[in-house]
Amino acid sequence: MKVILFDDSTRNTLFPLTLTRPIADIRIGILKIYEKWAKYLSAEVSFKTELYLQSKFTFSVSDQNIFINGSVLPDRQILDAISKLNNGDILSKDGVLLAARIDGEEARDFSCTVSSDCRNVIYLGEVNQLKYPEQVFSKNAQQIALDFELITKGRQSAVLSGTNTVIGDDIFVEEGVEAECSSFNTKNGPVYLGKDSQVWEGSHIRGSFALCEDSQVKMGAKIYGGTTVGPKSRVGGEINNAVIFGYSAKGHEGYLGNSVVGEWCNFGADSNNSNMKNTYAEVKIWDYTTERFRKTGLQFCGLIMGDHSKCGINTMFNTGTVVGVSANIFGSGFPRVFIPDFAWGGAQGFENYTLNKAVETAKLAYERKGREFDDKEQEIFAYLYNLTEKSRRF
Repeated sequence: MKVILFDDSTRNTLFPLTLTRPIADIRIGILKIYEKWAKYLSAEVSFKTELYLQSKFTFSVSDQNIFINGSVLPDRQILDAISKLNNGDILSKDGVLLAARIDGEEARDFSCTVSSDCRNVIYLGEVNQLKYPEQVFSKNAQQIALDFELITKGRQSAVLSGTNTVIGDDIFVEEGVEAECSSFNTKNGPVYLGKDSQVWEGSHIRGSFALCEDSQVKMGAKIYGGTTVGPKSRVGGEINNAVIFGYSAKGHEGYLGNSVVGEWCNFGADSNNSNMKNTYAEVKIWDYTTERFRKTGLQFCGLIMGDHSKCGINTMFNTGTVVGVSANIFGSGFPRVFIPDFAWGGAQGFENYTLNKAVETAKLAYERKGREFDDKEQEIFAYLYNLTEKSRRF
C-alpha cells in the first residue's frame, strides 16, 4: 500500500509555513505529519503538492493507493475509517475530502477533490485538522503526548545520568543522549530526548517537551510545556509552548512563546517576542489569502516565522507577528507585525532582500549543517521570490 498525502486549499491558510513544504511536512508534536501517517499505517509515503515543490517532495503511486489530506492529524478513529475504504471510495466530511482509495495508474490523475464519480463515505467522527499556523503550537502538547506513545510503545528507554532530577515517570531517552545537572518535570506531560541530543547543565524543563535528534539545550535554559525543538537545532533562554521545525538556532537569552519557527532560522542574542497584548485583547495575525489581519480566537499568540528567516541581536517582535520566508530583520524598535518574504530591514523600514544574497546565505547555512543547497532548493527560492514580489512594494 502506498500513502499519498495531498495538499488542498488549507495549504494557503497555513502560509508562510507551507510556502516551502507540503502541509504534511509540518512538524507538530515529535514527528512531522507524514511521519505519523507512515508509522501508523506502516506504509511508504509520497506527496501530491504544488508543482514547484514536487521535484523535492516526490509523488509516486503503486497498485494500491490511499490518498490522505495532509492537513489531517491521525487518530485511531479516522485510521479505522480509512482502513475500510474500497477502491473508488472517498471519505469526506462537510464537503472536505479527507481520504480516498484509488488503485493502479488511475491514481496519477486523481484530483484530490470530492467527486461524484466516487462512492462518498461520510465521516462521522471529529477531524483533527491544521488550518492555521497558530494551531501548530496550540495543538502541540496533545500531539507530543500522542507521538510519545506511538514511538516509545514497547521500547526501553536509555538511562539518564544520575546528576539529573526527574519528576514523574513519563520520560524517554534515546541512545547517545547527554544530559547533566538538569531537571525534568513530567507531571504535566511527557519528555522525549531524541538520539544524540544534549541538555547542558542547569537547564529546567517541564513537559510536555520534545528535543529531536542531534539538538542541544544550552546551559540554564528554562523550557515550559507544549514545546518542540526539531532536529539539529540549538536553544537557550526561555521558551514556552513553541515549535521549532528544525535546523534552527535560538541559542541565547530572550523569550520565545506561543510561536512557530520554521527551518534554517536564527535568532540574535536577547531577541524576544510578545505573546499577549497589553490590553489582553484577542490577537489578530496576517492572513496571506485575504491580505488582511485575521482573528485567531487566542489571547496568547506570539511569532510565526517562515523558513530561512533571521533576526539580529535585541530584536523585539510584537504580539502576533508573522515573518515570511527568508526575511532578515535587525535594528532597534518594533518592526511591523507582518514582514514579507525576502524582506531586509527593521522598524526603520524594509527593502528587498535580493535573491542572489538570499541564496548565498542559504548555501552557507546548509554547509554549516553538512547539507547542500542544491538546484531544487534554488528553484524553489526563485519561484517564491517572484510569487511574493507584490508584498514587497515598500
